[in-house]
Amino acid sequence: MKQSRILLILLILTIISCNSQKTTNNQTNNSTISIKKQKIDKIELREQTRGTNRIITFSSGSIITSLNENISKSELSSSDWENMVNQASLIDLLKMSSYNSPTTGRFSDRALSSTIIITSNGNTYESSAFDAGIPPKELDGLYQLLHGKAGIIKKAKPKFR
Repeated sequence: MKQSRILLILLILTIISCNSQKTTNNQTNNSTISIKKQKIDKIELREQTRGTNRIITFSSGSIITSLNENISKSELSSSDWENMVNQASLIDLLKMSSYNSPTTGRFSDRALSSTIIITSNGNTYESSAFDAGIPPKELDGLYQLLHGKAGIIKKAKPKFR
């Protein structure tokens, strides 16, 4: 009799535990899907070192470039903005800060230190720092698109020993 009561209690606790875990997993999956569907307000590319501070902000219809506090503004076509938004939607914004840089030239001024900042529905998501021209593989497509639309003169990728 005692054993059957204990067995019944354990069975009930197991069922409750499994149901709550299933609910938590569903909520996590739903939040990940909703983040990917969020509206992207702006995308910012920051590249800096001791003597250079370049901030390029892309938003619907405009590109604002700040080079050592000299600000200029230019137009961005809606198709270019859509391409950027589509490329950004391929990135898991919650994990963006954990993507590792493949190189470390920025630590000794051999490369500009770059970050990508995405603002979506009032929330800001910032990547970890990486060497200019050599982003983490997860950010490479977006970085190349931003770099190309910013009109930055492309240099050969630096070779580090």
